[in-house]
Amino acid sequence: MTISIAEAHEQLTVPGSPFEVEVVEIRGIPTRTWKNAMPSLRAVLERSRQHGEASFLVYEDERITFAEHYAQAAEFARRLVTDFGVEKGDRVAIAMRNFPEWPVAFWGAAAAGAVVVPLNAWWTAPELEYGLTDSGSKVLVADGERYDRLRDVLPGIPGLATLVVRGDAAGSAREAVAWSDVVPPLAGDEAPDLPDVEIAPDDYATIFYTSGTTGRPKGALGTQRNFTTNLMSLTFAGARSALRSGRPPSANAAPDAPRIQNASLLSVPFFHATGCHSVLQGATAAGNKLVLMHKWNPERALELIERERITNFGGVPSMVWQVLQSPDFEKRDTSSVQGIGYGGAPAPPELVRKIEEMFPGRSPSNGYGLTETSSLSTSNSGADYQRKPDSVGAPVAVVELKVVDELGNELPQGEVGELWIKGPNVVAGYWGKPEATAASFTDGWLHTGDVARIDDEGFVYIVDRAKDMIIRGGENVYCSEVEAALFEHPAVLDAAVIGVPHQVLGEEVGAVVQLKPGAQGTATADDLRAHVAARLAAFKVPVHVWFVDDDLPRNPAGKVLKRELREQVL
Repeated sequence: MTISIAEAHEQLTVPGSPFEVEVVEIRGIPTRTWKNAMPSLRAVLERSRQHGEASFLVYEDERITFAEHYAQAAEFARRLVTDFGVEKGDRVAIAMRNFPEWPVAFWGAAAAGAVVVPLNAWWTAPELEYGLTDSGSKVLVADGERYDRLRDVLPGIPGLATLVVRGDAAGSAREAVAWSDVVPPLAGDEAPDLPDVEIAPDDYATIFYTSGTTGRPKGALGTQRNFTTNLMSLTFAGARSALRSGRPPSANAAPDAPRIQNASLLSVPFFHATGCHSVLQGATAAGNKLVLMHKWNPERALELIERERITNFGGVPSMVWQVLQSPDFEKRDTSSVQGIGYGGAPAPPELVRKIEEMFPGRSPSNGYGLTETSSLSTSNSGADYQRKPDSVGAPVAVVELKVVDELGNELPQGEVGELWIKGPNVVAGYWGKPEATAASFTDGWLHTGDVARIDDEGFVYIVDRAKDMIIRGGENVYCSEVEAALFEHPAVLDAAVIGVPHQVLGEEVGAVVQLKPGAQGTATADDLRAHVAARLAAFKVPVHVWFVDDDLPRNPAGKVLKRELREQVL
């Protein structure tokens, strides 16, 4: 390395630079922030107009330019205010696959001053119903599949005044309108004025739901500053990597520099922090072409990489593995690819070596963040990633990290403990859950629940998870939620859910079950899977089920000893 992390930060953040840092009070707490970050999502949308007739969204054979996207988003913002009575702070939910209407709905709602609620499109009807009810959403934008899933429960959701459905809205269980009637195709020069609403950096912007260790999911309450911080952090991470590797930062590293259009393949859902905060927002601001997929498939991904001359792809590590291992890899032209980035799940060091072998001269990047940190907190790329492939990188300049013991006391460098994060990327708390907020946030510090250590250069290594959680292909599965569903089965006496290693997905869901006396043979593994599938999203359903006759191993406090349990069944 030519310079240290600290030296790189000092050079990049000097007064007058694009990445200048200042300290402001956020919720009464002095916090390091990007001085030149845009003030709001609305400002990001307005900036996107400068990209004009360049392609923005590509879905199958459909193409939407930046000008057309802006016009449609502005029209949706107008209709929300004038026709649907949405005021600043009202919640507008989106339950949809990665269709082109998703970004239009997101940016339009944000520009109107609404709090956008991206719901997990894989959720079951009861889970979606909970998200709509808990958030108090006034408007829901859904695709046909989500509408069909919700049809029977929609009438009972309080406060939901308007349902906008992509496709045919006929036969709705409650009054609904078709998306095409709300937002017809508009040319770039047909854009209406955005609604007159003042939006400040610390106003609420989004509610992203994250599964809870106990009970229902919690809505992470994000601010405008959370979003625009991530936008600056992404460009800063690229500039730091270049500087550390002995190269001058590229023109694209400066937030206001002219940009050559890149093309990104979106392989993760928009309702994820990565998909929304990083990929969607980054493409909107930078003028990148964003290529959408109806459903993830590595062969289709390779076809699109070739057809659309994709420059960046990634997602979670499992998706990159699938592309590299696809039988179509050698049949497709991947020479346009310049960057491969991933996060959201542990990435084995072998993946770095495989990428360098199959994409010579193009180094991958990794990062670390959570829904509660609005995507990026640390970044590892370039020569740093080659040196330390088992690290998630060093924090960007506005993010502070510390490792603490069980009492919250900071530990010396190199010791293992829980990772805490502070910065302008940390959300305001959990929507409507003051007790959960108090338990997870202390004086601006987020308790991540991840066990980590930090080396002498400031690089973070995730050692374990303090929370009882499985990460399956980038999706968080909290064991207690699946266990609660299993306990609802009349034949189940005891149950424990564990993570089962998987080469592609990282982990799969496994369940160890003890049946009630006399119930042996009355409940099969398929019976239990069907039982859970009726209550929870498909990715939470146990793939592996083991039946045991003896009591599950527990400590004196009654907690299941899952490490011992794994040794017994794996």
